[in-house]
Amino acid sequence: MGSAGFVMNQRTEGTGKVLRAAVHARDPGHARGGALIRLLLLLVIVLAVVLVVRGLAVGSMQPEASSIERLPVDPQKAAERLAEAVRISTVSYEDPDKIDKAAFLRLHALLEKFYPKVHERLQRQVVNDLSLLYTWPGSDPGLPAAMLTAHLDVVPAQASDWSQPPFAGNISGGFVWGRGTMDDKVGVLGILEAAEHLLAAGFAPRRTIHFAFGQDEELDGHGADAIAARLKEQGAQIDFVLDEGMMIVEGIIPGLGPPAALIGLAEKGYANVTLTVETAGGHSSIPPAETAVGILTAAVARLEANPMPTRLEGPVKEMFRWVSPEMSLVPRIVLGNLWLFGPLVRAELAGIPATNATVRTTAAPTMLSASDKANVLARRASAVINYRLLPGDSLDDVRAHVRRVVDDPRVEINFAPGEPNDATPVSPVDSESFKHIAASVRAVFPQVVVAPSLVIPATDARHYGSLTNNVYRLLPIVVTAEDLDRFHGIDERIAVKGYADAVNFYAEIMRRSSRQ
Repeated sequence: MGSAGFVMNQRTEGTGKVLRAAVHARDPGHARGGALIRLLLLLVIVLAVVLVVRGLAVGSMQPEASSIERLPVDPQKAAERLAEAVRISTVSYEDPDKIDKAAFLRLHALLEKFYPKVHERLQRQVVNDLSLLYTWPGSDPGLPAAMLTAHLDVVPAQASDWSQPPFAGNISGGFVWGRGTMDDKVGVLGILEAAEHLLAAGFAPRRTIHFAFGQDEELDGHGADAIAARLKEQGAQIDFVLDEGMMIVEGIIPGLGPPAALIGLAEKGYANVTLTVETAGGHSSIPPAETAVGILTAAVARLEANPMPTRLEGPVKEMFRWVSPEMSLVPRIVLGNLWLFGPLVRAELAGIPATNATVRTTAAPTMLSASDKANVLARRASAVINYRLLPGDSLDDVRAHVRRVVDDPRVEINFAPGEPNDATPVSPVDSESFKHIAASVRAVFPQVVVAPSLVIPATDARHYGSLTNNVYRLLPIVVTAEDLDRFHGIDERIAVKGYADAVNFYAEIMRRSSRQ
């Protein structure tokens, strides 16, 4: 290309650029597109700022970790008393004829031996033959009473599965081993141990304090029900109830470094739904196109594939509100903006069985029955589905859901005999009693984050809801994910030091409740 051609080409390219610029300048669509992109970028920036600000806006909900004078508890001697109680096998069996009532009476006698000041100064009543109710009169009878509860019974244990015999009460490796060390003789003896020390120190409560120890929490809680009825008969006024339920969990909440003391505000409801199918039966060599078992199992499969919807509200939402300020930036932003991230959080929780139970009413097929012979078609097949109801879901909601999902007139649907119940009412987090419990936790366990929560299994606390609106659930022991399997499992144990901390917690809640 000559110099003239080069110049001509340059001019042509320059002219093209000018023309293209002119066209773009006159194209309103292009201009609007650029403005829209800038607007979208601006909205993204604003949204990011809003999310960060909202995530960081909520300050810590934690009460101050005040210092206290701990009781002069000898951890080893206290552990030995707990171990001796473990050796008395107060087991609750489904078959009432197998329950050793004499074992419960031996435990009563042991408590009297270990805690003489309690039995000298407090009023003791035996309720429903085997349950215990203690009353420590306060100096101001006009104040409603505090009530600390636990239960005397334990679940069965298969000794061959344990590394330490379940009813030997061995103390080894810094732990007390045996059935009841976590559920729930730790509560019974821990409360009485604290009271014995307070009496020795001359403490006199301003507010009356009740200790309620049911005999059959692991079955149906008739003992606790009878205690509640007795207190009503006596005209007792109750400010708050503190039972077992949740615990101080370590390394279990993702994104939270310190252990979390989860105080249960409510517990899920309970119902067994039976599905029944009846057909003609017959010989297995000439089966029909559909059998009773096939129809039944298809219905069960549909219920498993179509669970009730998830909800992030009530005690679980409160839990996130309390723990999020103590978390690192990203989870704090997410939990501080549930209006946006709620669906993602629910989906994440629903993907793990342990957390799925906190955001929905769950269904668990537990029992199946059909033919009792391999070559006989069942004339009648049935299944039991155990439902645990989230607060806000009713028994009627469960019934409607099951009917809609099963959608087969050949399947009869009924609530199984027993005592189905809705979830308990949700106790408030702004009550003085909740504040006292939270402050007591922080005083004894200053490194712990306190948060409200939802209790998944049933406890005796549900029987005390008729006495007060302030019913809370916390067992003051520190547990890891590994320890959770020990509840109703093998190798149940509690650290000797951990038990001494529990005793101090019970003493502190008694002292604080009397300062109102």
